[in-house]
Amino acid sequence: MAKYINPYTDFGFKKLFGEEANKDLLIDFLNQLLPQHHQITELNFRNVEGFAEIPIERKAIFDIHCQTKSGERIIVEMQKAKVNFFKDRSLFYATFPIREQAKRGEWDFRLTPIYMIAILDFQYDEQEEKQKFLRSVKLKDQDGDIFFDKLTFKFLQMPLFSKTEHELQSHFDKWIYFLKKLESFDEIPTILKEPIFEKAFEVAEIANMSPQQFELYQESLMTYIEVKEVVKTAELDGVKKVARELKDDGVSVEKIMKYTNLSADEIKEL
Repeated sequence: MAKYINPYTDFGFKKLFGEEANKDLLIDFLNQLLPQHHQITELNFRNVEGFAEIPIERKAIFDIHCQTKSGERIIVEMQKAKVNFFKDRSLFYATFPIREQAKRGEWDFRLTPIYMIAILDFQYDEQEEKQKFLRSVKLKDQDGDIFFDKLTFKFLQMPLFSKTEHELQSHFDKWIYFLKKLESFDEIPTILKEPIFEKAFEVAEIANMSPQQFELYQESLMTYIEVKEVVKTAELDGVKKVARELKDDGVSVEKIMKYTNLSADEIKEL
């Protein structure tokens, strides 16, 4: 069994970043993504359920929804697998902290800044030449100048982060390395022996959980594994469908192997 939790699970992510006792971990992590003028000193957790005022009352559930002392609102999402209309979903989620700021009576429509941060356990950039580990998105005009600077999206495609321990340069690099490798660590790497990470490792150690927490974590871990298996199966079925069509068109087994990464035996069984 692993020594540390899987931070991609709902329980693991909220254990690290969503508890009052661990606010310092969340603040330190978020400050690596926020500009200097929005660095956080204090924050408060908000209700993670938002409701849209539409007939079907569609509910939005955020992993973490918090507000800083100076008023900035931040949504943090851990996405385990690809979903349809991912960008639409992110924009929809960002509307909740916007609408939440509406005031009764006279109101000048002034908004406080909103950050939507999505940590993705998958990559949505399909074309290799356009792939970016971190995308920071704002509303811009036709000349590329920022038109509205109070709504920012930060997308982290975790599979695209490939730095090794010896290649880590910044505090941000260390956080991403920590999140990506946490479940595989048997001990704290030398480069992460700093107070903030030592606390994170202590929080993440499975042996420190109560029996009830351990049971909840196991349920969350099984859900994560099931989601990954469903996605893996769907992707494999898609690859096999393409391979079958290529085979029917008379394409050689060698070329099909090259294009699909299937083995010769798998192709012959189609």
